[in-house]
Amino acid sequence: MSEPKGRGGAWTEERLRRGKASSQGAPEASEHGEKALLAPGGTTPPYPPEASPWLLKTRGLAKVYRSDGVAVEAVRGVDIEVGIGEFVAIMGPSGSGKSTLLHVVGGLEPASRGQIWLRGQRVDQLSTAGWALLRRRHIGFVFQFFNLLSNMTVADNIELPALLAGATVRQARKRREELLAELGLTEKASAAPARLSGGEQQRVALARALANEPSLLLADEPTGNLDSTNTRDVLRLLRRTHDNGQAILLVTHDARVASLADRVISLFDGMVADDAPVVRLPRPVNGLRDVLELKG
Repeated sequence: MSEPKGRGGAWTEERLRRGKASSQGAPEASEHGEKALLAPGGTTPPYPPEASPWLLKTRGLAKVYRSDGVAVEAVRGVDIEVGIGEFVAIMGPSGSGKSTLLHVVGGLEPASRGQIWLRGQRVDQLSTAGWALLRRRHIGFVFQFFNLLSNMTVADNIELPALLAGATVRQARKRREELLAELGLTEKASAAPARLSGGEQQRVALARALANEPSLLLADEPTGNLDSTNTRDVLRLLRRTHDNGQAILLVTHDARVASLADRVISLFDGMVADDAPVVRLPRPVNGLRDVLELKG
């Protein structure tokens, strides 16, 4: 594999200019209220009375897959909320619909029915272009398998979301430098993702998700592919990110990860089985400082 080019290679100003021209040529979103929601730096539209406390809210959300004429309902009438600055974990057995729910909430897959509200606006009816703009400006994603661009450096992987969201090259570089310093990866800026350990790649993925300073961070099993040491490192970073006021909706099967959250939502067969706060005990219990106490 050829080594990715460093600064001034993969993302020259000419390539950035062409990328912006291409995005400007994308189809205009036509749904009512979409421009108001997506306008950068604008005033957040008024919240409907029932949604006012929440950054994210879903009502009756469902996702149905069809195969050979058979309908499989992966998500079934889910109602969830995430407050501004809140950390919510979603747990459940394999096949319970956790990742599907996260993908639908982030617009990676369309909902079959139901409503999604983000920042006071209903967004489930956005066009494909509208969802793309919404993710650029307000949603960050962290995936289990990193999904870094292999032909770009660490620096370019992190700067790309900020550039697509409208930041200048100087602003994107400054944000990248801040994130790499915070994550202890400054010396890896010019490296290819393939030359990083799994834990380092996940830290880069987290930096990339935070590059455009999103309103909501969505994380799908961010420690599922890591060993125990790298898992602890990522958990510390998630805790620090949340302490800085970042709202997080995270899918996990690991109680250690869920213990960082303010609330835990349990899914079973695509439905919410429980939604309860995390109770933190003042003293360690069997060596664990944070204990989940789910109250139905």
